[in-house]
Amino acid sequence: MLTRLISGIVMLAGLIVVVALGGPVLLIFTLLISLIGFFELVRACGVRNEKETFALPEAVGYVGILAFYGLLFFGKELMPTYGLMVIILTIMGMLLFYVLTFPRYKAPQIMAAGFSFLYAPVLLSFIYQTRTLPMGKYLVWLIFCSSWGCDTCAYCVGMLFGKHKLAPVLSPKKSIEGAIGGVAGAALIAFVYAKALTMFAGDLTLGPEILWTFPLISAVGSVLSQCGDLAASGIKRDHELKDYSNLIPGHGGIMDRFDSVIVTSPMIYYLVILLTGCLK
Repeated sequence: MLTRLISGIVMLAGLIVVVALGGPVLLIFTLLISLIGFFELVRACGVRNEKETFALPEAVGYVGILAFYGLLFFGKELMPTYGLMVIILTIMGMLLFYVLTFPRYKAPQIMAAGFSFLYAPVLLSFIYQTRTLPMGKYLVWLIFCSSWGCDTCAYCVGMLFGKHKLAPVLSPKKSIEGAIGGVAGAALIAFVYAKALTMFAGDLTLGPEILWTFPLISAVGSVLSQCGDLAASGIKRDHELKDYSNLIPGHGGIMDRFDSVIVTSPMIYYLVILLTGCLK
């Protein structure tokens, strides 16, 4: 527990600095955790054959990740046209190696490689994309309010009041009471955050409507964050893994710590645009 607490504090402090700085620093950070998350997923899902130290579909995924984040570096305005092209070419490249090396890889391995590319690197990119929105330096924190804030509140409420199992087979320790507490807690954290912004953020161009839009965005995001958490747990259980890796002492790997952030970040990005009028 002490190791988990210390590493958690260090990780949180580092994340605050990186997200606050934004720009190339945040982009490089997001790229790194995307590469590691992809690595953890393809290894967990058995994309590599038993005697392989490196799989060809995996190599295509790394190239696709670098190309995708390269587009973000050179200008987010390129993403609507060329971002989808990179995604399609990456999937097609994996299929090409499947065909040319058949029967070296099985269809489930190729599908797992494609899923891993879309699931971790592409979805995680929305942390950076949210940060680049107008007022993004304030809006990006909603991702963590609705994911890690929800995780903390759900854990506390579940420990105190949890009686009814949320997903008995998949995650026996999670309760319905904890899930509700996580949503309510995430909304409350977002409200407090919005209230603080209206009081202390002199350059904030968003109006007082953030007092209801921020909690709503965080509440919706927290529902998906719990879904992402359970989905990542399901993948581990399917492959009989305790953790995706031991990269973060006491926490596991990137996929163990960012499982809820992965699905929350794109939802927050689009909810922010819809509910605050914060256009790209």
